[in-house]
Amino acid sequence: MSTHNETVDVALIGGGIMSATLGAFLRNLEPSWSIRVFERLPEVAAESSDAWNNAGTGHSALCELNYTPEGPDGSIDITKAVGVNEQFQQSRQFWQFLLDTGQLQDNSFINQCPHMTLVRGGDDVDYLRRRHDALSASPLFRSMRYSTDRDEIASWAPLIVEGRPESDTIAATFDATGTDVDFGLLTRQLLSHHKDVQVNRDVARIEPDGAGWNLKVRNTFTRHESTVHARFVFVGAGGRALELLQTANAPEIHGYSLLPIAGHFLRTTAPEVVERHHAKVYGKAPIGAPPMSMPHLDARIIGGAKSVLFGPYAGANPKFLKNGSLLDMPRTLRPGNVLPFARMGLANLNLLGLLVGDLTSSPAHKLKQLKEFAPTVGDDHWELYAAGQRAQIVKPDQKRGGVLQFGTEVISSAGGSLAGVLGASPGASTAVPIALSVLQKSFPNRYEGAWADRLHEMVPTLGVALTDAPELAAATMARTAAALGIEP
Repeated sequence: MSTHNETVDVALIGGGIMSATLGAFLRNLEPSWSIRVFERLPEVAAESSDAWNNAGTGHSALCELNYTPEGPDGSIDITKAVGVNEQFQQSRQFWQFLLDTGQLQDNSFINQCPHMTLVRGGDDVDYLRRRHDALSASPLFRSMRYSTDRDEIASWAPLIVEGRPESDTIAATFDATGTDVDFGLLTRQLLSHHKDVQVNRDVARIEPDGAGWNLKVRNTFTRHESTVHARFVFVGAGGRALELLQTANAPEIHGYSLLPIAGHFLRTTAPEVVERHHAKVYGKAPIGAPPMSMPHLDARIIGGAKSVLFGPYAGANPKFLKNGSLLDMPRTLRPGNVLPFARMGLANLNLLGLLVGDLTSSPAHKLKQLKEFAPTVGDDHWELYAAGQRAQIVKPDQKRGGVLQFGTEVISSAGGSLAGVLGASPGASTAVPIALSVLQKSFPNRYEGAWADRLHEMVPTLGVALTDAPELAAATMARTAAALGIEP
């Protein structure tokens, strides 16, 4: 049985951090607009936004080596790192605005957690030194420290030094201003201020209808079907976004496909580990591995409880969502995206081999990798758990046929009334700039006109490159740090 329901101004598909963030902006920009959130599962923030489905890193390029590639001449390109950090500063500013205006309950979703990078071997030690020299020239990275002294590194993170052979040359960077973020808690706090959040609602199709879109919605509990008309639709449904954008016949999505990558971590709550490790320590990914394969030993604080995780261990899985279907990938294959996907696969055989290798590696092998990072940790403290699925973008390319793209991308229809986000990390950390991008693409006149002053109230440095404004950068970071409980 199907019925036609009312019209809403805005439909947000997916009850995760992307929809929650965009909804918070729209609620402040247009308080009279009706906004409805549709979530397929029985609760919001249960997929990639859930705290245990991601590593909780407040991605700001303090520790992630993939953001600072080395050129053929030995130079370090910090462009991406600066951009990611600038984006995270926007997120911090928006969170402060929401705290100041009572739209976030408190700052318990974010905890200070130093970010570190650890490398081994002469070449990588030299690279890390040059990386630190390049980054520290920007005011966004002035608090980062570099060391090759074992005692100093041990004072930052003892478990990565203890038991390591003296012949093992190491270096590390340390930034005390790093953060651990519970994006699930943040999402729930954001959505608690929305008047119309509907769970157990599966949006099956998006169909154009004059001045807007008709959503075919099924109640997953009662099986009742309805049609909801929306003037603006945002698809923030993670791996489901591609299929929904395809149902809308949006030409902008033509040729796109997704490569799903499963993530697993080792986790412990053993006091002898948890009480001695208080940082997120990132290493270097194997050659040919995706950025998300960078090994890292992370302190986590979730629901007030401390734990430590190590990973990730990637693997092949056709699901686009953790609570998805084995048919997720087949359902999104189209004549226009099969060839780009195949060309991408042929160009990334090493990556596909790594995914299969991680998937089939034994528990003993996974513990061996952990002990290379933290030599003295016990074998019996760790459990392997499945984190969220990561659906990486595969997009058409005129020269190479198809390319694998890491990160996120905003897809917007020509008229701007339909938008969605594809991709993964560092997605959650950059949900604020992603939402701003959606607003700019979908409502360009309002963005530059009626909304401009209000947007600058919410994100004061919007449009300003903080890396080129040292005094403003220092003042902004100090102000948001105080609001979020981050010590200088």
